[in-house]
Amino acid sequence: MTDELGRVDRAILNAFQGGFPVVSRPFEPAAAALADHGIDVTGAELLERVQELDDQGVLSRFGALINAEAIGGTATLVATHAPEDSYDVHVDLVNAHPEVAHNYEREHPYLNMWFVLSVVDEDRVEEVLAEIEDETGEPTYNLPKQQEFHVGAKFPVEGPQTQAVDCSDAGPAVEPTDRRSLTPEELDLVLEIQGGLPITETPYADVADAIGADTEWVISTIKRFNEEGKVRRVGAIPNHYALGYSENGMTVWDVPDEVIDEVGPAIAEFDFVTHCYERPRHEGVWPYNFFAMTHGRSEDESEQRIQQVHDRMSEYWDVGEDDWDTLFSTRILKKTGIRLDDRAQANVASE
Repeated sequence: MTDELGRVDRAILNAFQGGFPVVSRPFEPAAAALADHGIDVTGAELLERVQELDDQGVLSRFGALINAEAIGGTATLVATHAPEDSYDVHVDLVNAHPEVAHNYEREHPYLNMWFVLSVVDEDRVEEVLAEIEDETGEPTYNLPKQQEFHVGAKFPVEGPQTQAVDCSDAGPAVEPTDRRSLTPEELDLVLEIQGGLPITETPYADVADAIGADTEWVISTIKRFNEEGKVRRVGAIPNHYALGYSENGMTVWDVPDEVIDEVGPAIAEFDFVTHCYERPRHEGVWPYNFFAMTHGRSEDESEQRIQQVHDRMSEYWDVGEDDWDTLFSTRILKKTGIRLDDRAQANVASE
């Protein structure tokens, strides 16, 4: 797909995987910002190109990337074993649970199935895992996030404007709050935009019309959510497979506890590390406490990037051969995304 992308398309993808303006007619200032960086495009042309990228499947969506954790409920990563002779049966049993959002087959001699559990109530995690263990006859290993060092799944392409263009300061001044719960009106907004914004001249007005709200309220609330962390970023959310990022390597490391707070930010500095977390070990089964997800467009590129992570790790501790591993995904078993409906609804403030 990347071979078919023109110069302007590449610039858009590199510039606006975040930082898109939250104003009534956002494509005009976004085009002006691109023009300041040598990409001559009008607002109407920019809108047309984003629509085309979406139609072609280059984008998974366009709009606000909701931070599910900040909206309500919880999610956790779980590993389990599925016997080769009954693997597909195991898949069906696990995927039948609506709480399972993502599920991948990964290369590992024992823990060959990895899924994400998304729930409204944290207590439900253990209940669902107990149900899965009863159904499959296999133990599960819960690996909740203990520290988040980086989440920023951005996928650049070769071409012009390789740096992000940040227009997030455009629009009204907002005052962040420390309120964790949502109002009923905010719930309506979250549910409306979780799948993306309308790709129109006036996307925020169209959202406002859909939920019966004032356009300026929609704009100021999305911008406030962005500053509060309820929205991670606003912009183009690429389909990384369409961009050629086919190699998905989950690198895992047994980092000494005394240096993990230094190692985490150091690894998070790599732009090709899209997720970076501390997670618990499981004695006798899983010795690793640090996860860094890398993506590459070929096996060679992926290996080079993993080596860069290894080299950076070695600056902080003596990395042994048994201290790390890479688990490549071999099959997507389920990918429905983390739907926020139940989690957000449970987090609405009572009247």
